[in-house]
Amino acid sequence: MPQYSVNNLTIDNVLGFIKNKEISIPEIQRPFVWKSDQIRDLIDSLYNGYPIGYLIIWQNPDTVDKNGEKTIGKKIMIDGQQRITALMTSIVGLPVIDKDFKEKVRCISFNPYAAAIGEPCFEVQSAAILKDKKWIKDIAYLFSNEYNAFDFIPKFCQENPDMEPKKLNALLERVRDIKNAPIGVINLNKELTIDKVTEIFIRINSKGASLTQADFVMSTIAADDEFGGNMLRKAIDYFCHLYINHNFISLIDKDTEFVASEYYPMIKWLADADTKLFAQTFDDVLRIAFTSKYYRGKMANLTDLLHGRNFESRTYEKAIMEETFANLIEGVKDVFNKYLYEQFVECLKGAGFISSRLVKGRMALDFAYMLFLRLRKDASIDKLKVSHYVQKWYVMSVLTGRYASSPETAMESDLRSIREKGFLVFYNEVMANLSDTFWNVTYVQRLETTASNSPAFNVYLAAQCKSVDASFLSTGSKVRDLLSSADIHHIFPRQYLKDNQMNSTMEYNQVANYTYLSKPVNVAVGKKAPKVYLGEVVTAIEAGKDSAYTTMRSMDELYANLDENCIPREIINMDVADYHSFLEARRKLMAQKVKAYFNAL
Repeated sequence: MPQYSVNNLTIDNVLGFIKNKEISIPEIQRPFVWKSDQIRDLIDSLYNGYPIGYLIIWQNPDTVDKNGEKTIGKKIMIDGQQRITALMTSIVGLPVIDKDFKEKVRCISFNPYAAAIGEPCFEVQSAAILKDKKWIKDIAYLFSNEYNAFDFIPKFCQENPDMEPKKLNALLERVRDIKNAPIGVINLNKELTIDKVTEIFIRINSKGASLTQADFVMSTIAADDEFGGNMLRKAIDYFCHLYINHNFISLIDKDTEFVASEYYPMIKWLADADTKLFAQTFDDVLRIAFTSKYYRGKMANLTDLLHGRNFESRTYEKAIMEETFANLIEGVKDVFNKYLYEQFVECLKGAGFISSRLVKGRMALDFAYMLFLRLRKDASIDKLKVSHYVQKWYVMSVLTGRYASSPETAMESDLRSIREKGFLVFYNEVMANLSDTFWNVTYVQRLETTASNSPAFNVYLAAQCKSVDASFLSTGSKVRDLLSSADIHHIFPRQYLKDNQMNSTMEYNQVANYTYLSKPVNVAVGKKAPKVYLGEVVTAIEAGKDSAYTTMRSMDELYANLDENCIPREIINMDVADYHSFLEARRKLMAQKVKAYFNAL
C-alpha cells in the first residue's frame, strides 16, 4: 500500500483551505520561530519562481460517534507549518505569536525600483522604509480585498513621478502572482497507523532537533477545537514557560481569552514560586498527567487515545476521544495544582534531595510524581505513608537505573504490574530485589566512577543531606549548605596525586575521593598528603591548640566527622601508597551509609 500521494496546489488554494479550517495547523498558536529575514527570503523565492518544498498533510482517522455514524477526520498539516505561518502573516496579515508570546504581524516591504533592475526588492519593514516613498510598506495590502490598482497606482506614481504607471502595474502583478505559485502537497494515506504517522512526523520535523512523541501529542491537542484541546495546549505552554521565566506572567496577563479561562488561576501561582528543584517541560506534564490516569507508560498510546482508538476492536470512536481529552485535562489540572506540587517537592526534600544538583533521572522523577498523584487517590493506601512509598521508589529507581534504558517500556511494565497485583504487593516484590548483593557489590561498583553527577553519588549526597551531616573537617557548615555555594574537593588533593605520577583523571577524580568542605579548609589543605594535614590536626588536638583546618577539640569529634563523611579513620596515616585501598574502603562505607539511609526512609 502506498504511504502517500502527491499533488500540486497554489499558495492561494492552501491559504484558503486554512482560512476555511479545512486544513488545521496545530502550531498556529505556538511561538513562531522563524526570523523576519527568513520570511523575506521565502517571499523572494516565490517571487523568483523557486520551489519552497513540500507540505505534508494527514487526515486524522475517521471516528464513529455514539449513533454509529462516521465522522470524517480533520486534515492536519504535519510539515510546512512554519512556511505557511510565514505566508499567513506576510501575505494575509495574520498576527503570529513570537517567542515571548506577543502577537505581531511580520510585514514585508517591496521596492518596485529595485525590482525593475533585477536587484533584491523585498525587505523586512523598518522605520527607514516607512519614511521612504519608494517602498510599498506592506505587501499584504496587495493581496487584500482593499487593494484597487486604479486607486493605488496613480497615487504611488504621483508621489514618485519617475515611475511609469504601466511599469508599476506589471511589477505589482508579478508580486500578486505569488498567490498562484505552485506548491507540492504530500497527502499521507489515511489508512496509515498512528505509530507510522508519528514516526513520519518526528523524522521530517527534526531538522537537527530531537523531537519526541510528546511533540506529536502537543500538535494533536492543539489541532482539537471540539474537546478543549486548543486551550489546554496553551495552558501547558504557559505553565512550562512560567517555570523558566516567572516574569512571563506579565505577557500571559495580556492574553484576555486565557485570563478568562479556568486554567489561569491554576497556573498563575508559578509566578511567585520556587521552581528550582523541579522545573517541568511539556513532556513531563503530559507524561505525568497521562500515566496518573491510565495504566499505560507509552506516549504513543496517548496519541492513539486522543484520536479515539479502541485497542480491542482497533477502530476509532469519538466517545473514546472525548473521554481521553477529559481524562487528560483532569490529569493536567492535577499537575497544575500548587498544593500537590509543593507536597511532592517536600517529599523529595524529605528524602534529602534538597537541590536540583541532586535531582537527576528525569523519567524516574516523572514516575515518582505520577506515583505520588496516583497513591493519594488510592483508597487502599494509608495517606500518611504515601511520601514514604514515593521516596523509596524514587531512590530505588535512581540507584538501579530502572528508567534509564527504554524508560517507556519499563514504565509500561511497572504500571501493568501495579494494576494486576496492586501497588503494595508489587512494591514489596521490587524492594526485595535490593539484596545484600546489591549493596555490597553492585552499588559499590557503581561508585567506581569519575562522574560527580552520577546517580550513585547523588544519592550518597542526598543521604548526607537527610542526616544533616557536617562537611569534612567542619563542626558548623553542613553538606546541605555547601551544595549550591561551594565546589566539591578532593580528600587526597589532586595536585598531590599528580605530583606523585597519578596524572589520569580516572584516578584522581574518583567520586570516592570527593567531599564537600569549606573553601578556607581546602586552601589550607593545599596539596598535602592526608597524613600530613590530618597529622597536623591530631597534633593540634593533642596539644589543645588551634588548627588551620578545623575547630575540633577532641579525637572523638574528628572520628565522628570522618565517620559521617564515610572516610576510613585510617586516613590519618595515609599517603599516596594507600590511595587505591582508601578508595576501596570508602566506597564500601558510602554504600553502607546509603543502605542505612534507604532502609530508614
